[in-house]
Amino acid sequence: MPRHWRAPFSFLLSVFIFPLCTSAANSFENTAIVRTVELGGALVHVTTTYAVKALEDGSSVYTIALAEQEHTHTSWLEAKLKGESERLPLDDYGYHPDSGVFLYTVELPKALNVNQTANLVIETVQTHATSPWPEEASQKDPQSLKYESDLLVLSPYKTAIQRTKIRSPSPLIHSYTTPEDVEFTTDAVVTKSGATVTYGPYHDIPPSATQEFVDKQQKRISIHYSYDYPVLEITKLERSAEISHWGSNLNIQDNFWMHNAGPRLKGHFSRLEYQSQAYFARPAPHALPSLTLHLPAGIHSAYFYDSVGNVSTTRLRTTPSVPKGEETQQFSVLEFRPRYPLMGGWNYSFTLGWDSSLADYAGYDKTTGKYVVSVPIMTVIPATVIDEAEVKIVLPEGATDIDYYVPYPALDERMSQHITYLDTIGRPMITLKYAQLTDRHGGNIYVTYKVPLSAHMRKPFAVATAFVGVFVLALAWKRVDIRIRRK
Repeated sequence: MPRHWRAPFSFLLSVFIFPLCTSAANSFENTAIVRTVELGGALVHVTTTYAVKALEDGSSVYTIALAEQEHTHTSWLEAKLKGESERLPLDDYGYHPDSGVFLYTVELPKALNVNQTANLVIETVQTHATSPWPEEASQKDPQSLKYESDLLVLSPYKTAIQRTKIRSPSPLIHSYTTPEDVEFTTDAVVTKSGATVTYGPYHDIPPSATQEFVDKQQKRISIHYSYDYPVLEITKLERSAEISHWGSNLNIQDNFWMHNAGPRLKGHFSRLEYQSQAYFARPAPHALPSLTLHLPAGIHSAYFYDSVGNVSTTRLRTTPSVPKGEETQQFSVLEFRPRYPLMGGWNYSFTLGWDSSLADYAGYDKTTGKYVVSVPIMTVIPATVIDEAEVKIVLPEGATDIDYYVPYPALDERMSQHITYLDTIGRPMITLKYAQLTDRHGGNIYVTYKVPLSAHMRKPFAVATAFVGVFVLALAWKRVDIRIRRK
């Protein structure tokens, strides 16, 4: 996830980044840039391929520039060489105030000499980059979205040729921008073929990661297209994972706050109209009647409820546990149907939880004497953005030497104590906060800790002490004479 730099460091950043931009322009040349934008609802996937040529011997660090608005919407960014799956090291240099762009550097696995080439693929996921247009729609109306972006891909290097392809999920594209006074082409500025709108090719573009180039040459474009699926957003997710050694159990509970970000419902909701659309298999594209979630294999004792009570219209199909180390695509499938269809602009909150065998997630390292537990960071919901996420991991009482490893940095993390029933000193709890999570952010949090024998025996000792205390009080109560007069 991109890091945001604070204003007091702007002067310091400009001192270090300006030489970076200057040296970068002399290291590489872009022989071609091809950007492909896959339009969607809450998420937009962008793939940019840079065909780069080295201008100096030993060139190994390539610089990427993102415009300020593009950086604001970017939630996931990774770099690879074309045809390879291994991610390349990526460093965030933050905002460059003189040029008005955010800079990242990618370290190539092998330094390039003069005239040697490489194909670098940058994949990003944008959140909240689309908006409903029109902003209101009745139950019978279709749903359309609008996507806005910059025409040219910014780069600190000279570019020989550049092209941007924007693909809509439907060939029904209502309109798209035709920019005027573009200096870098003699052909058609934009063409449309089916569900794809192509801008370019544009030739001989000078280094564009400067404020002067943006002010004179950069232009905004927009695509207005039809989208036949609900635009779902999770405004807030609270996940609690509680590890129990005595019960050999891992309990996970998720609290969801959902929002349909499609066009707001115009007028009143008609149940008759909704049932008619379902009967003729023509449901409103901006209505969310149900949600299918893939949960881990081997779960049991699942529960799901909202503010009213248990949601009885939900169906869960479980699968057996998967042996450790075995890769499989088996999931437990939850078909969740809210009490009412979620129309555009509506909200709905619910709680989902389940138990799993701790043996499916935990192991013991004999060399260090530590337990190792993997906790999924979230339940991945395809094509959905999670605006705010808070993950709490409650460890056994008395756990010591606690370490944890996250798949990507958290915005905030802290340790605290969690006290529940039959506890004496409380349980250590790890709290992690994230923002703008997508389906690319799935992963596990690995927690390591020690639990001494005394900590294992603390709970039964506390229970035994409580029982003995009750019996002692009962015995004392029977032996105390509280009568005023003796018989």
